[in-house]
Amino acid sequence: MKVRGTRECQSCGERWSYYETGSVECPNCGSMRSVGVDDDRKLHTASTATLDLTPARNALEDGETLREVAERAVSETRPFTRQHGFVDAGELQPLDDTYLAALELQVVADIVGRAARVTDDEEFYFLSLLRGADHGERPAVDDVPDSLRDSRGLAYAKAVDAYRSDLRAYLDAEPDPLVREPLGTLGEHLKRVQALQGDVPTTESEQLVGVVRDLEQYLLADDESALASARDRLDRLGRTS
Repeated sequence: MKVRGTRECQSCGERWSYYETGSVECPNCGSMRSVGVDDDRKLHTASTATLDLTPARNALEDGETLREVAERAVSETRPFTRQHGFVDAGELQPLDDTYLAALELQVVADIVGRAARVTDDEEFYFLSLLRGADHGERPAVDDVPDSLRDSRGLAYAKAVDAYRSDLRAYLDAEPDPLVREPLGTLGEHLKRVQALQGDVPTTESEQLVGVVRDLEQYLLADDESALASARDRLDRLGRTS
C-alpha cells in the first residue's frame, strides 16, 4: 500500500517516521490519534517485525519434546513471515535468506510437529533450520533430505510468489517493460510447483529464488547481465518441467 511516511500526533504534536516504526501510535505519548503529513505517498510493504528463535532453542535445551519445540517454531515464525514485505518507502528490497529460511522452518516444523515418526535426517534438518534461520542461514541444497524436498519447494514457491507480488506493485510505480515478460513466465513455473505440492528438485527451487534476485539486481543496478541471467534460468526451468 502507499502511505505517507511522516506522521504527526494530534495529542502532543510529536512527529515520527511510519517507515521506521510501522505504527500509527505516537512514540512520545502513546496516543493513537495521528495523521500523515507528507504530500507524497510511497509504496510500503516492509515490516519492522524481526525473527528471534531463541525461545524455541531454549525450550529444546530445557528438555521439551521435539513436537513441542516444533510447535513453538511455527508460532514464532508465523508473525514474521506474515508481515514481511519487500518495498521499503518506495525502495525495492532483496528476497533475503532470513525470510526464506523462516518460511521453510515453518513448513518443516509443522510436519515434524504432526508426524507419528521423525527420522534422524529429518530431525537433524529441522534442528539445523532452528539454529540458523533467524541469522539468515539456509541449509545447502545437498543437505535437504529427500523426504523434505517438497517442504523446501513449497516454502520457496511461497516466498518467490510473495516477492513477485510486491515486485509487480513496485513496477506499477517504476515501470520497466523488459521485466513484465519474465515475471509472467515465473508465475507459470510457480503454478506448476504449487500444483505439485512443492515436489520438485531442490535445484529447481533454488533457480526460482535466483530469478527474482536477478530481476532485483537488474532493476536496482541497471545490470542487463542480471536480466539475461533471469531469462536463462527461466529457459532452463522450462526445459526441465
